[in-house]
Amino acid sequence: MRHFLSGIALAALMAMGTVGPAAAQNLFAPVVYVNDSAVTRYEVDQRMRFMQVLGTPDADAQTAEDALIDDRLRVQAARQLGVEITPEGLQAGLEEFAGRAGLDAAAFIAQLESAGVEAGVFRDFVEAGTVWREVVRARLLGQISISDAEVDQALRRVIETPIIDRVALSELIIPAPPGQEAQALALAERISAARPTEAQFAEAARQYSAVPSAEAGGRLEMMALDNLPPSLRPIITALQPGQTTAPLPVEGAVVLFHLRDAQGTLRPGAREQVLDYLVLPMASAADAAALAARTRSCDDLYVQAGPQVAPQVQRQTAPQGQIPTLIATRLASLDPDEAGLVPSGAGADLVMLCSRQPALAAQGGDEASGLPDRQAVRDELFNRKINAAADGLLADLRADAVIRRP
Repeated sequence: MRHFLSGIALAALMAMGTVGPAAAQNLFAPVVYVNDSAVTRYEVDQRMRFMQVLGTPDADAQTAEDALIDDRLRVQAARQLGVEITPEGLQAGLEEFAGRAGLDAAAFIAQLESAGVEAGVFRDFVEAGTVWREVVRARLLGQISISDAEVDQALRRVIETPIIDRVALSELIIPAPPGQEAQALALAERISAARPTEAQFAEAARQYSAVPSAEAGGRLEMMALDNLPPSLRPIITALQPGQTTAPLPVEGAVVLFHLRDAQGTLRPGAREQVLDYLVLPMASAADAAALAARTRSCDDLYVQAGPQVAPQVQRQTAPQGQIPTLIATRLASLDPDEAGLVPSGAGADLVMLCSRQPALAAQGGDEASGLPDRQAVRDELFNRKINAAADGLLADLRADAVIRRP
């Protein structure tokens, strides 16, 4: 939504002139049927304008038509389940969406209408999204679950990912004098949407950028992330090397950044581990080796050891630094549910690794570590799964639908 006001200007420039009777009649002709529900040329034009106002990349007629087809399928699926939106629910949805642009629904609709977009386009868009959430909840919610192992794995990825603190950027700053803001934004959107390589971005910077770095293809030296404005840091850290930002309108210009490289350091304590392991002292190394060979998991060790020996199994969870050196050294080479031997006098200790996890994950997320708590991670994983399932459901609806042209 950060391009909202610039998008309004762009859409306003594209507003239609006077339409004659024959053209108007053709404008309302169906272009596609979705299970016998018609999508008209006028609807496609209106949706395209709406998407352009929102700053949607590549908002052409085909993209708009595909979006309308999907919305028809969403609404039809809702009707089959008896899902309807109340006037109060629709208004709440309008207000929530408009709030993303810092406006209330009335002001948002006024801005749309000034750009040639009818209020009904906005209402239909919000209605389709609102009833679709109810369809997804009814049909998919019970199918989605997140295990503790998935949460552990996600936390591990966060902990093992370096914290970016240095970035190498290239910049492209397009002048936007009064009255030329829309043209500057359109140019920036074309460059960004092309997903330029470093060389292509450099060529564009030499051609269009209005700052001294243009001569060097927009290249800036490696800099500390903290040197960037606070509002820009999350935008840059969301990029992968080789990616370009969406256009960033500022006063008198539109800015693009291309991330060439990013460097970081691991958070304190990221390499420390907590191990869950078993130790079973045995009188004979041969007996310990035989038991290890036939044991398949930590739980299985109690079974394989037998009721007489099982009470002697010691299970512990401890940081690496608190585990006896010989045992810790042996555990270092084991995978979960793998066993090994540690000499102990005339006999041997059978040791088995049950699990290993970063110590930070075992401590749980807090403000000091900068890690999300387990519930936040679980929620993120759930949202990712439910969104993927919703996309799959929509694809199935499209595959089963009768979509035809006049």
